[in-house]
Amino acid sequence: MTDEKKKKIIKTIRIDVDKCNGCRACEVICSAFHAEPKYSSNNPARSRIRVIHEPLRDIYIPVYAGEYTVAECAGRDKYTIDGKEYDECAFCRASCPSRVEFKEPDSGLPLKCDMCEGEEEPLCVRWCLADALIYEEREEEVAEEDVLTEQEDLELGLESLAKKYGLKQIIDTVARMSKED
Repeated sequence: MTDEKKKKIIKTIRIDVDKCNGCRACEVICSAFHAEPKYSSNNPARSRIRVIHEPLRDIYIPVYAGEYTVAECAGRDKYTIDGKEYDECAFCRASCPSRVEFKEPDSGLPLKCDMCEGEEEPLCVRWCLADALIYEEREEEVAEEDVLTEQEDLELGLESLAKKYGLKQIIDTVARMSKED
């Protein structure tokens, strides 16, 4: 039996921390893009990207939302940057039960960066005048059984959300969102 390999496009945003000036334009455009209807409001709590600021060293670190995880991580590693110690939660991209970051403010449902689906590139990258955010696509070979169809991916996500938040809250949130269109 041979392992069938399939090509998959991986979309990422590379972050150059040295260039970030903390303007937060990425947060503003992301929250406006994800408002209902689009561009009707600006609420940084809806943004799929957050800029972490270390005021004593004047360092800004953009972090964009990743996958939802049903459990907190077991590790609490520490990172030292220019002599300042950070815990790993500060740079984590996941929405998890122990963090308020990357949760939809009205429903509490987790947020995930969708790379501004439908746009040529994520708007945070386009609006970053400091060039701290760089959009990249690369092709990777993955085992065929590891490639989920869009339908399987959607079903897996909905199943996870239903376990965490209950089907009623998901239905209520979808109903509210469809009324806003």
